[in-house]
Amino acid sequence: MRPNPLPLAARLRSNLLLAPPFFLSTAVFGTVSLAASFFDKSGGLQHRIARVWARTSVFFSASPLQVIGLENIPIQNGEQQTAVYAANHTSYMDTPVVFASLPFQFRILAKIELWKLPFIGWYLDRSGQLPIDTANPRSTVSSLGAAVKTLRNGLNVFVFPEGGRTPDGQLQSFLNGASYLAIRAQVPLVPVALVGVYHLLPIHTTHFYPATRQRPLKLIFGKPIPTEGLTLRQADQLSNQLRQAIGDLIEQNS
Repeated sequence: MRPNPLPLAARLRSNLLLAPPFFLSTAVFGTVSLAASFFDKSGGLQHRIARVWARTSVFFSASPLQVIGLENIPIQNGEQQTAVYAANHTSYMDTPVVFASLPFQFRILAKIELWKLPFIGWYLDRSGQLPIDTANPRSTVSSLGAAVKTLRNGLNVFVFPEGGRTPDGQLQSFLNGASYLAIRAQVPLVPVALVGVYHLLPIHTTHFYPATRQRPLKLIFGKPIPTEGLTLRQADQLSNQLRQAIGDLIEQNS
């Protein structure tokens, strides 16, 4: 549990030992990824670079990370099945934890505001990630259409269906984007729970509070929810089922 306020020793440790290498590595890997984008238009090389950045970022956060439920990644005819993966959104560190944990290529559906950030925005733009402008309905439909095309081309899509980071660590209501994509592409919807990441670096703070070996960061894959035969009229129902599944995973692993 993250203390509030954070003790002076913890803030000093974050400011002097954890944050500098984290931000430096983000700048370095962002630059390398940007350079790689001129030679690799598929995004595969950039994804591998992102995974190294993510593992480095988790390492610099001084937090152990445990990945649970890899057996729930959907397999069809002996091969990994394309799917939509959806997780609770808890922290600035969610994205590094996700990239460090998922053992396959994917594209993230994320708020268009992130594309305006130095290095992060450059990576997102040049690596084929999927921006969504929730303030513009016409743009939202276009963005979701691009994500459906990505799924139909055999590439997984990752979504934070809450639409933003939780302000208090509690699971928020879900938007229907993840359900819409899974139903339109007729692919499984896989619930993913992030546990402990909120306490590491929640919204409205710049100080890391590392996890421990006794209470590590956790990313948990739940059982995939099939969508074959579902229609868009059932998107609300599917979103509620997804939220319940993620909530159960959080409760079971906290």
